[in-house]
Amino acid sequence: MELILASASPRRKEMLKLMGYDFSVEVSRAEENIPVCAPDKYVCELARIKAEAVAAHHGEACVIGSDTIVYLDGSILGKPHDDEDAHRILSLLSGRTHTVYTGVAVLAGGRSDVFCDRAEVTFKKLDEDEIMGYIATGEPRDKAGAYGIQGPATVFVERIEGCYFTVIGLPNPKVYASLRRFGILPRWIQGEK
Repeated sequence: MELILASASPRRKEMLKLMGYDFSVEVSRAEENIPVCAPDKYVCELARIKAEAVAAHHGEACVIGSDTIVYLDGSILGKPHDDEDAHRILSLLSGRTHTVYTGVAVLAGGRSDVFCDRAEVTFKKLDEDEIMGYIATGEPRDKAGAYGIQGPATVFVERIEGCYFTVIGLPNPKVYASLRRFGILPRWIQGEK
């Protein structure tokens, strides 16, 4: 069965490759404006919308949609609008614990598996030069919460409770278990290199 990742995220693409899957990428053009609700339901709904938009054009394929948000003080912190917004978000996260939610939707053959994973991330207290220097790298621009844990911001993290891969944007163990239920196995289980 063909496997399609409905995401433009290079990090999700890299993680599926690391797990050993053969897949193609088709970015979902679905409208992502949905009413704000509980964060776990919010990311699951966005993941489902993305997957369904791509699956509509690939009847027999298995499609993975995903969405990640950062949640703090009852608010969703998405991707920053500009450098000023990135500064605001990083200042909010400084010295505090926030929650990262990643929702995943796996659709194939009229069946679906939609789930969410969450992780608690604690940042050290950030100095102004750290915030400004990180913003200057350009990395915060396309990331929920204005940071990527797998890049230079790794030095901001004091502790993670939960799955590291959830923070990156794809909870690999849960995705693997879901794909296995659909009969989709990575190359290394099939004996391929």
